[in-house]
Amino acid sequence: MHLYRAKSGPVVVKDGHAYPIVDSSWEQLVVRDDLLVHLEHAIARVSRMQDEHFPFLAPIGDGQEVWAAGVTYFRSRDARMEESAEAGGGNFYDRVYSAPRPELFFKATPHRVVGSGQPVRIRRDSRWNVPEPELALVIAPSGKIIGYTIGNDMSSRDIEGENPLYLPQAKVYDGCCALGPGILLAEAPPAPTTAISLTILRDGQACFVGQTSLASLKRDPRELVEYLFRECTFPHGCILLTGTGVIPPMDFTLQVGDVVKISIDGIGTLTNPVATG
Repeated sequence: MHLYRAKSGPVVVKDGHAYPIVDSSWEQLVVRDDLLVHLEHAIARVSRMQDEHFPFLAPIGDGQEVWAAGVTYFRSRDARMEESAEAGGGNFYDRVYSAPRPELFFKATPHRVVGSGQPVRIRRDSRWNVPEPELALVIAPSGKIIGYTIGNDMSSRDIEGENPLYLPQAKVYDGCCALGPGILLAEAPPAPTTAISLTILRDGQACFVGQTSLASLKRDPRELVEYLFRECTFPHGCILLTGTGVIPPMDFTLQVGDVVKISIDGIGTLTNPVATG
């Protein structure tokens, strides 16, 4: 079962059929620990939509925050060490990868998040920008993981590589995060064999293709949530990006007009054109 956010309100898609949720807002749904069971009962009371094509909005509600975990894949560790080598940050990221405590950082407020089909942005003061495809956890206020979606953690690698303290500027700006297209509602987490793939199109042709699987994720998602909730409360719930294992090479940077496509088995494909300014 998948939950989508449409202009008309929440929509559940099950077995290829779409059902509007008319008695609850998005904000009322994503705080429920029993969301999956609640929606099963809700769709039993409504008729399915005749037209199953509807515009997707980013699956995030007012008051929710997006946080992210870093250096959770070995490939990410290598990339962060490479980008920060001249600033002497290589050992810094190696220690983060091996440490018991994960790296967690604030990523976006709702107005900085775009949905599938909407443009992500690259900073005008950056020369080296990449998308980061990630499994995103949808978390209720209690700390329970209620679903999974796709995230794109846009990153300015030259800014972060210059100094690790510049991480917020490299990561947090308008259009810095994409989520969607919808939320996979499941009691069990995706299997370790779940594939995450990234394709970047330039002038209609693939200029980068990469793939990893959740088997390469070093941190247990539940561990990441536990650390995030240690001294933070989220009355409206939150979304946590779990890190990336697919990173383009050092000589690659996004250009305006590129199209970023991120797919995760069982969830779908998040597609975003690239813009600036």
